[in-house]
Amino acid sequence: MNRLALFDCDGTLVDSQANIYRAMEEAFGQAGLDLPDRNAIRRIVGLSLVEAVATLIPDAEPDLHVHLAQCYRDRFIEMRRSGGMAAEPLYDGIAETIEALDATGWVLGVATGKSDRGLHLLLDHHGLKHRFVTLQTADRHPSKPHPSMVEMAMAEAGATPETTVMIGDTSYDMAMAVAARAHPLGVSWGYHAPEELVAAGAIHVLDHASAIPDYLERT
Repeated sequence: MNRLALFDCDGTLVDSQANIYRAMEEAFGQAGLDLPDRNAIRRIVGLSLVEAVATLIPDAEPDLHVHLAQCYRDRFIEMRRSGGMAAEPLYDGIAETIEALDATGWVLGVATGKSDRGLHLLLDHHGLKHRFVTLQTADRHPSKPHPSMVEMAMAEAGATPETTVMIGDTSYDMAMAVAARAHPLGVSWGYHAPEELVAAGAIHVLDHASAIPDYLERT
């Protein structure tokens, strides 16, 4: 069976916080609602949009959750069209890490709360899409921490839970891996604290992308 290294995107591969915050700010403003604080918004990164909005304003009606999620999508698309998006840079060492894992026979994938369109544009921008065999997004799956993304990625990559590592920065990523019986590997440079990742099931938390290849070869 193939060895699969499955990456989260926002907070793991790229720093997208500025764009997420701005789109959320404009969506809430359009609806005439007060914006949740920045830390609350950081904590919902990784969830699918409706679930993210519902976490931010749990007492609102479900129709409002859906409406705000659509407003967010519309603002993101408009920001992209107008050139108003801030850069979503790769975290330090990510490009080299992906190259190293690819060279040593790991099959690579992404499991993200982004849309198909957003993920493809991002990977094309960074010249990385050809490295990934399987791309799983919120467009075709329930929100994390449901195991569907990991399960489909394993099926497409020819991997098993025993040969799959889910690499992510949030407790949602770790819980998703646990639910799929894969190995949850946390990273500390994203949006949830290391102790939260461990509490959600992380077998280890790494502090820099460059440590990922050596760690995976040793375990």
